[in-house]
Amino acid sequence: MDKNYYIAKLAWFKQNEKPEVVLVIADNPEFIKIIIGWTNLEVTPAISLSQLAGESEHEIWRWLWENARFSLTDLKSKIGVSYSESVLRSKLSPLIGNRILYPDGGINSFAQRYLREQVLKLFETKPKKNANKHS
Repeated sequence: MDKNYYIAKLAWFKQNEKPEVVLVIADNPEFIKIIIGWTNLEVTPAISLSQLAGESEHEIWRWLWENARFSLTDLKSKIGVSYSESVLRSKLSPLIGNRILYPDGGINSFAQRYLREQVLKLFETKPKKNANKHS
């Protein structure tokens, strides 16, 4: 297997995203911290890719992740928590399984839009009640 094959398979998942995955992260600060840390993490494909076991969607997704290389220690430092490695892996599991995190350091575009909207809401200013009234 070569890197171009890996990239092509990953691109298919990015082109076939499901918006419903946003419900997994909505109002979940732990998941949101992990996602933000993930986008700032160095994630690369393995130097030597393993063989793909089959051509089903699930087998390909599993294969992509088996060949993703990243540091859990770096991720922990980026999200600012002291989870054990096993706890962090368990928290990553639904984000990976629901295809919110990508094995190249990216995230689902619907999740990204959701996070951006949440940030914009933080910066919205509400007009003063009497600002538009003349005395």
